[in-house]
Amino acid sequence: MSKKRFLQSYQQLLTILRREIARGQERINIYIYVVQRIGPKVQYVYKGKMSPEDIKLYKNAKIPRAKYRNLLSQVKKQIRFLKGSLRGKEAV
Repeated sequence: MSKKRFLQSYQQLLTILRREIARGQERINIYIYVVQRIGPKVQYVYKGKMSPEDIKLYKNAKIPRAKYRNLLSQVKKQIRFLKGSLRGKEAV
C-alpha cells in the first residue's frame, strides 16, 4: 500500500473516531453532549442521559484516535521526506 493510501485511510478512520463527550452540569442536573468537528466548526449535539455503556464507548475511542493521529503524522513526515529526496535539491 502506498503512503498516500495510508494517509487517506488514517484520515477516514479519524473522521469516524473524532466524536467526543462533553458533560455540562447546572446545579444537580447533568447534561451530556457529543462534540464533533464539521469542517472548521465544532458542533455540540445534546444527547441527554446516556447509559454507562455508551459513555464507555466514547471514552474507549480515545486510545485508537491517539494511535491513528500518531500514525498519520508519521506518514506525513515520510511523504515529505520522500518528496524531498526525489526532488534532489534543498529540503522541501
